[in-house]
Amino acid sequence: MKRTKIIYWIATGLVAALMLMSGITNVLVVPDAITLFKHLGYPIYLIPFLGVAKTLGAVAILVPGFRRIKEWAYAGLTYDLGGAMYSGIASGDPASGWSMILIMLALIALSYIYYHKLLKTVPLTYGR
Repeated sequence: MKRTKIIYWIATGLVAALMLMSGITNVLVVPDAITLFKHLGYPIYLIPFLGVAKTLGAVAILVPGFRRIKEWAYAGLTYDLGGAMYSGIASGDPASGWSMILIMLALIALSYIYYHKLLKTVPLTYGR
């Protein structure tokens, strides 16, 4: 149980920290984000929306309880990274740029798997 919690919190902490950093820079619409979105062919107004979504997703996976919201947050963060990877591939970016996305996807998977392992150790109560 202790090992499971440690792995869960390390993976979840890393995912949340990296998504928060990314989300905050998107909310602030930094020039690098504008350059990237122009390169990918996306409208600039999408940047703060994705920033808020990433920030809320990162917070949702950290807050205990709220199982359904947490499930949606894991899905949303995965879709965000999957979309980012697909956009990079479609725009002709080199494969070296995918490494961070693949690491993030692996961390999300690790966090999600260990989240469910922890759920199995906690008795299900009404309202959780």
